Amino acid sequence: MAEHGADRGYLLDNRQSEAGIRFGALGELFDPVTFRHVDQLGLSAGMRVWEVGAGGPTVPLGLAERVGPAGQVLATDIDVSWISDIPGGVVEVRRHDVAADPPPAGGFDLVHARLVLVHVTDRAEALRRMVQALRPGGRLLLEDADPGLQPLLCPDESGPEQRLANRLRSGFRALMTQRGADMAYGRTLPRLLREAGLDDVQADAYFPITGPACTVLEAATVGQIRGLLVSEGLATDEEVDRHLANVATGHLDLATAPMVSAWGRRP
Repeated sequence: MAEHGADRGYLLDNRQSEAGIRFGALGELFDPVTFRHVDQLGLSAGMRVWEVGAGGPTVPLGLAERVGPAGQVLATDIDVSWISDIPGGVVEVRRHDVAADPPPAGGFDLVHARLVLVHVTDRAEALRRMVQALRPGGRLLLEDADPGLQPLLCPDESGPEQRLANRLRSGFRALMTQRGADMAYGRTLPRLLREAGLDDVQADAYFPITGPACTVLEAATVGQIRGLLVSEGLATDEEVDRHLANVATGHLDLATAPMVSAWGRRP
């Protein structure tokens, strides 16, 4: 969930303490979706998988359960801080920049990246390298955000607390755009997979509208970016504190950007 960023750096830095909290919340929200797709694609014992921009440990460990001791999961990221303690054996952890480093050799049955390419400056090159890493018949599963499809943190903008939340979310999107993120990337995935030469391309989308993990994710995210929100004039310290207090009540219905999942098969 973290990969090659723009010149100004990755907005949600893995080295910050809030990163681990974010990874936990993202796993709770999106792991069921990811593994539903993984299982539909037929991942099974003995297969070889490349998990790109792994971020936290939940996806590599879930993949390892499916491929078993005869399989292999290669988990890569530009910052492996949160996956370096995964026991060796089935899972190999490697520092790797998907847009700059050569793809791992050997051919993979499945290549997966979740909430990665939207942050990568050279998304086209990263996609090309992931397709290149597939063995014939291998599957690529890309899952990425599309904040443009649903830009609001509080879709039910019913009061001042919700309006403040949506204004801060707009500031977050502005910061991401400054760093090269594409706010409309998710919806392009089916077309990009077909243009990359993959067959049997399909896609769907998912986003939660409210829940405890949404609250945890929002508090951790704002904690990571509050300094930039204030220094860039997108919010005041008082507004950030007020928003975090509103979030802490658990009474706001906080949504995520839609996550588009798209998959295809290399001929």
